[in-house]
Amino acid sequence: MHIYKVGGAVRDRLLGLPVSDIDWLVVGASVEQMQALGYRPVGADFPVFLHPATGEEYALARTERKSGRGYGGFTFHASPDVTLEQDLMRRDLTINAMAEDPQGVLHDPYHGRQDLERRWLRHVSPAFAEDPLRVLRVARFAARYAPLGFRIADETLALMRQISDSGELHALTAERSWKEIERALMETQPQVFIQVLRECGALAHLMPELDALFAPVASRGERTLAVLAQAARDERPLPVRWACLLHDIGRTDPDAQADLSAIDAVSRRFKVPRECQELAALVAQFQNEGHRALTLSAAALLEMLQRFDVYRRPQRFEAFIEACQTQARAGADSGSEDYAPGDYLRGAAAAARAVQARPLVERGLTGPALGEAMKAERLAALEAFRRAHGES
Repeated sequence: MHIYKVGGAVRDRLLGLPVSDIDWLVVGASVEQMQALGYRPVGADFPVFLHPATGEEYALARTERKSGRGYGGFTFHASPDVTLEQDLMRRDLTINAMAEDPQGVLHDPYHGRQDLERRWLRHVSPAFAEDPLRVLRVARFAARYAPLGFRIADETLALMRQISDSGELHALTAERSWKEIERALMETQPQVFIQVLRECGALAHLMPELDALFAPVASRGERTLAVLAQAARDERPLPVRWACLLHDIGRTDPDAQADLSAIDAVSRRFKVPRECQELAALVAQFQNEGHRALTLSAAALLEMLQRFDVYRRPQRFEAFIEACQTQARAGADSGSEDYAPGDYLRGAAAAARAVQARPLVERGLTGPALGEAMKAERLAALEAFRRAHGES
């Protein structure tokens, strides 16, 4: 029985990056032996155990065989006779197919360290093409390691195109796809993820609405990539990045409204979290008003604030402002921090929220009458706010 560190922990240590999670691999052991040592089984598809003291996951060495479509279409075989080399061969990239024993000796049968040094993302074996999820994983790794100069090997990109052309991407579950998309969007260069998906033909299958931005000319698509890159530089949270990715879908010119139904379709396809869905739809609907906030009437401001429910969900409106500011900064040569509409909208929201219901209740107003009175008071507050800021 031999235990190894494998995968990302080995890769990132060699790159000099922080190591947060460690994957452990057990070679030469049976399920019965692991349980006798106090390890608790947790794996549903193949034998994975929790260490009795640390709670870390330990997986038995295994091989796999393609038996169906999609990410889950595999039959696994785990037994004491599966070797370290056989287990590592089933992994996606050579840089993820390295192991380290307790003495710190590196086991690298597929030359992952060499590819790390040469900055290549290269598949381990032709079996790479059997798992469509690897298209998304490699694109995510490309986004993660782009700052270090990593590139996808030509032969690996060719296999990714083969997967895209095969139709296997459509067999991926929404949950697995979203997990990769979510992680990729939070990388330092998420635009690389989209670029790679487009280059291998996967974007047309996964997000045809987004892929359409690159045809017949690429300017709208490149604009979206620039906004997404700016969102990463600004360290925006996931809902803002998702909204920035989708904000231009269906827009034929900067003054047009995005296609709300198409944006909703993308969000539903991947079952994205509700917060992301809602913000993407609201940004698409109100981004033009956001950019020209200083010219909006008090009534238009109030309608926007009501739609965002700034009284109970102020943070959602702040996320909207961040998305608009990111768009503006991506289009500015200087990348200026200043965004006058943002401060103006924050002030307008504060003025509307300052209106209190108590004086109206004390006058005996209730129900619909109270609601109309609150609306009138907020409208008056916004008109006063606009006058104070020199707007007529």
